[in-house]
Formats: sequence, C-alpha cells, structure tokens
Amino acid sequence: MSWRSEYIWIEFLAGSRKTSNFCWAFILFLGSLGFLLVGISSYLDRNLIALFPSQQINFFPQGIVMSFYGIAGLFISSYLGCTITWNVGSGYDRFDRKEGIVCIFRWGFPGKNRRIFLRFLMKDIQSIRIEVKEGIYARRVLYIEIRGLGAIPLNRTDENLTPREIEQKAAELAYFLRVPIEGF
Repeated sequence: MSWRSEYIWIEFLAGSRKTSNFCWAFILFLGSLGFLLVGISSYLDRNLIALFPSQQINFFPQGIVMSFYGIAGLFISSYLGCTITWNVGSGYDRFDRKEGIVCIFRWGFPGKNRRIFLRFLMKDIQSIRIEVKEGIYARRVLYIEIRGLGAIPLNRTDENLTPREIEQKAAELAYFLRVPIEGF
C-alpha cells in the first residue's frame, strides 16, 4: 500500500500480521501440544488423548522424544505469536522531495532498538538497486543505495513480487527520486 503526491511518496509495509503467520502459529501450537500430551500420557500411563493409547508408546525413548518435540514446538509457536503481537517488520518509507529528506521506519522486537528510524538527505541517495535470485527460494529485493550507509532494503524479502512488478516499482521510485537503477 502506498500514497503518492507530487512531492511526497509514502510506502507502508505490512509486518508479521499476515494470515499465513497466524495459520502457521496456530498449526504449530496444536501439533506441539499434541506431541507434549502424548509424551506426558506415556509417562503417566494414562490416556490424555483418546486417539493414542498410552500402552502403545513407551516413555523411554518415544515419550521423551515426543515431549521434547512438543516443548520445542511450543517455544517456536510462542515466538511466532510474539512476532505477530509486536507486528515485527511493519513500518513505512517516506520520500519527501520538497524537504529533500528520506525517512525509513520499522518496528522490531521490544528493547532499546524496538523503533528503527533512519533519516537522511535525498542528495545522499546514489541509486536504486534490484536483487533477483531465482530458483527454489526465489528472492526479489529492492534496495536503496545510500552514500556512507550502503544498501538498505525497501521491501520484505518474503514478498512475492514478480520480476515485472519489482522492476516497475524500482522504475517508479527511481523516477520519483531522480536517481539511476542498478542491475539485476
């Protein structure tokens, strides 16, 4: 989602609050809870889950391993839940030609660096760079090259933009900022 005028371009970035992240966190939570309950029921020698009779699963080694996987899965699902709650990765990019200032803001994890805010002059922008890696793990990222700071990514690495979309986005931004585009 973005907002543009003659002098200002604001690009909003969605964070971790995506449907797929909610689904993965929920599925992982349920699966790991199931593993943990099966491991505990094998230890107690009682059926906590009706589908798995505890007599068929020995506590050593199967019950211990299932309990371990259940605890590990609960930690990972709580991590995903925290990133969703804190909306890690969300923010905005603001390009202001009138004042000649670029602001990049992102939310991170809680702590002293929770708010990531970069502010620099437009005259320090060297170029817009596109990185495209095809294959099983396709990656299409748009960077802004800043003198003295290096390359700063402008979109999420897991954003599924087609090569045409990322090229068009780069061309529009380069035209707005009046800087060149660097290669693929």
